[in-house]
Order: sequence, then structure tokens, then C-alpha cells
Amino acid sequence: MIIEQLYTGCLAQGAYYIESEGEAAVIDPLRETAPYQKKAERNGAWIKYVFETHFHADFVSGHLDLAKKTGATIVYGPTAQTSFESHRAQDGEVFKLGKLTIKALHTPGHTPESTTYLLVDENGKNHAIFTGDTLFIGDVGRPDLAIKGNLTEQDLAGMLYDSLHMKIMPLEDDVIVYPAHGAGSACGKNMSKETTDTLGNQKRFNYALRAQTKEEFIKAVLDGLTKAPAYFAENARLNKEGYEAIDDVMERGHQALSPEAFEAAVNETGALVLDVRDAPDFAKGFIPNAINIGLHGQFAPWVGALIPDLKQPIALVTAVGEEEEAVRRLARVGYDHSIGYLEGGFSSWQKAGKEVDAIDSVSADAFARQHGEGTVVDVRRPDEFAVEHVRDARNWPLDTLNEHLTEVDKTERLYIHCAGGYRSMVAASILKARGFDNLVNVEGGIAAMKKTTVPTD
Repeated sequence: MIIEQLYTGCLAQGAYYIESEGEAAVIDPLRETAPYQKKAERNGAWIKYVFETHFHADFVSGHLDLAKKTGATIVYGPTAQTSFESHRAQDGEVFKLGKLTIKALHTPGHTPESTTYLLVDENGKNHAIFTGDTLFIGDVGRPDLAIKGNLTEQDLAGMLYDSLHMKIMPLEDDVIVYPAHGAGSACGKNMSKETTDTLGNQKRFNYALRAQTKEEFIKAVLDGLTKAPAYFAENARLNKEGYEAIDDVMERGHQALSPEAFEAAVNETGALVLDVRDAPDFAKGFIPNAINIGLHGQFAPWVGALIPDLKQPIALVTAVGEEEEAVRRLARVGYDHSIGYLEGGFSSWQKAGKEVDAIDSVSADAFARQHGEGTVVDVRRPDEFAVEHVRDARNWPLDTLNEHLTEVDKTERLYIHCAGGYRSMVAASILKARGFDNLVNVEGGIAAMKKTTVPTD
């Protein structure tokens, strides 16, 4: 028996590869199929099933491409309706995989079709559960993402309570829990950095499983939920109705464009110039009106939160060698319309004598000396801001930045910061593109400022 978790940090997402006696299954795959196919090929196995725990909202799953390339059967839970061929598993239905048995447990709550897959080993012992977004390590799935018709978030939370108490908690304490997400995902609010645990530990330490009544559970899981990212609904639709083949998306996006061709393509298509270099490199120089979302951070979720139209043409500026990875990560969240990348990176733009822009940055120590000379804008989440913030700072959370643009004059000096510097450069690039020219990025964010004399509240 082989069970392997394939964890992708930028999405805080766990996919799973299971194999027995030459037969394999993949649970909640990412859109790029090669890693799963290569594992099966190396072991002389064939992928028999692709199990989906629900219609994912935070990424585009690889179920369609993987099924087309391997002949695998796509399996969803009892109430799932798809626009493509799939098997709708009945509650309690079993699937044989070599000497293993995988049993579908319908566990609605996060979404109506949510299904947990129970793995029974060759000796007939319950070994593990693949819980999707029903049960996380330290948390449960948020029940506010699939509200339809008369169905409320309270209704879904009540379903989730019943699912956990009737289908999951009666299982043995030594059953291993394999969730679809960990800390950093917007699909929950209190997830652990750990990506697996025993069910017994979760019964003891997971706040949601310790709730004594359904009413207490509903209140606990609904309290403190933040607004869902804007792209979630569209990703769920793509997973339900289908999408373009990943190979076609990659071929179109992985096109090298000279500075002249890049400029012409942007002008012709109205493409957004997305610069995915690290914040310090971007600050020193960039193409005017480019938006910076660094590839070496929570790239895909921030793209989804800040670029509202998944069909928006995107022209990429990357560090040399990271072009393909940028196209791939965009595709993971449904941004399939990359038109190419700047060949040779930003230096080729400079060498061509094209217009450039820059953003001023200061160290935390320098900011301490300048504090009071302008408006401080903190782009962290409200809960982060509430814990501690620079005195008199304004809180403009990055995902709601556009709602605050009329609050200050565009000529006013703005000091932008976040926790460590990633989000503040994203915000600074957006503000710069909106005509705010008197910007200063505070390097190191609040973490660095706490080591200075800057007053905080």
C-alpha cells in the first residue's frame, strides 16, 4: 500500500496518490497532471480513479485532464451534478483498488456534495480518511461558500455538524486524517500548519469537534469568517462544468515576446502586465502600470483575490527561468489567458530603452525617523491590525484596497506596510497604477518596525 500526500504550499493544498497491486487513485488533484502520471508510470501502475471530495472553489482541479489522459473514472459524491462524464457515488458505495477498499461517506456541510473517502486496508481495518474540506487539522470547512436558494450558512453548518458526528467521529481514534488544506487556505479560519493527524487527536483538540451541541457548533464555526475571495465562485463553476486542457493553456502562455512584441501585444489585447518578481527587485524598476504579485509567496490566491476577471489577458514579467512556473500557477486558479512573457526578463526592457517606473522603499529604522511625515497605510487583515498596529495608521486590507482610494489625496505621502513586505509591494504597485505617486514602501513590515522606536497601539 502506498499513500503519498502531494502538498502545494502556495495553495496550502494537499492532493493524494494511493496505490495497491498496480492500481492507483488520485484524490483532489491539481491541474497539472504530470506528477501523478509519472508516479504511476514509475511503479508500473495505472490510475483507475480520480476521487473528488467536492467542487473546489480555491483552485481548478485536474480531474478532467487526468481522466482524459489515463482513462480513469472521475468520482464525486451523491448530489454532485457535472457537465462531463463522472460517476456519482452513493453514500456507502465501495471501490476496490488492488487489495484496498475505498468507501464513499457523504458528508455535506462545507458544500452539499462534500464527500469523505474512507480507506480500508487489505486486512479490513479502517486506515485513513480523506476529508477534503469537511475536516481539517484544527478546523472544519467553512459552511458559507455554497449557499443557494433557501439554503443558509446556518443550514450548511448544521449539516456539517451531523456529518461529523454521524460519519466521522464514530470512526476509530487511530484513523489517519488527510485533509485537502492546511494553514494559509481561505477555506477555513483556524487550520494547523500540520497537514495530517490522527482522528483521536482531532477529537481532543479540534475546537469544532469539541462543541457540546449543534447550536454551539454552528456559532463556533460561523464566528469570525472573513469574506470569501472573489474568484471562488468561478473556480467552483469551472470544476463543475469543465475547462480548457492544461496543455493548451501552457502552450499559449509560454510564448517568449521581445520588448517590442510585448509592448505591442499589451496595447493590442489590453493585457494586464503582471510582474511576478520578488518585491525588492520590482521596487527598483518595473514597466509602468505593472502590478506586482510575487511568485514566491501566496501567489495564486492573491491573483484570484485581486484580478476579478478570469478571462483577463495577462502579460508576464518574471525572473529568467520562472516563466513556465508562472503560467502554471495562474492556470491552477483558472487564469488561462496568459498571452506570453517578456523574453530576457525586465533587464531586456531596460536595454531596449523603454520607459520604467520605480517605488521608493525605506528601512524600518528610516521610517522610525520619518514617522509623522505622512499617512501610514497598513494593508494587513483587520484581525492582524487589531492585535497591534502603528499609531494613527489606517487599515486598508489588501483585498479591499480599491474601496479606500478616495480616502486620501493622490499627492499625499503614503507609507505602505504589511507584516513582512510581500503584501505592501502588491498594494504599492496597485496604488502606483491608480495614480498615487508619493508612495514609500516600508521594508520588513510591522515585524521590522517593532524593533524600532515607532509607536504602536
